[in-house]
Amino acid sequence: MNSIQKIFAAFFMRSTGWTYSNLARLFMRLFVGMMLLQFGVRHLVNYNLLATTFPAVLGMSSETSLIVMIIIEVGCSALIMLGAFTRLMCIPPIIAMIVAEYYIVHDLVSNLPVYGLDSTDPGYLPIMFIGIYIYLLIAGPGKISFDYLMSIYFLSLEEKSEEEVLEDV
Repeated sequence: MNSIQKIFAAFFMRSTGWTYSNLARLFMRLFVGMMLLQFGVRHLVNYNLLATTFPAVLGMSSETSLIVMIIIEVGCSALIMLGAFTRLMCIPPIIAMIVAEYYIVHDLVSNLPVYGLDSTDPGYLPIMFIGIYIYLLIAGPGKISFDYLMSIYFLSLEEKSEEEVLEDV
């Protein structure tokens, strides 16, 4: 094996064995949290204008739909960024994005002959959010989160050693 092959072998061996999954999950939580939070802040700032024009969905009035959406966008985003109740807090945004995709976006593109997943289609953004939230739902918050700290705390109440607690987590 020559020196270039050794360098590539060492790089690939280290990069495959040494993962940064906790850091990646933190990044994903912060990224998706900030992305959805900006929508919530915009809705909050423009509340008076949107209260009558926001789409009424699931049998709720326009204003009630807007309030529910703001709570999901601001509240769930903040908790997801902290890593608090992460898996539980991913469920409302998933539902909100499914509703946005079906009720709101579906009406906007109903005149198009073929509905495809294209970056110019209005349905592209909700589907991306759904994918990210499903990832977080499956992967969990990681060790850089409030959930991890709480799990260590609750396991420590069982009077186990630190090694046993970390082994359980």
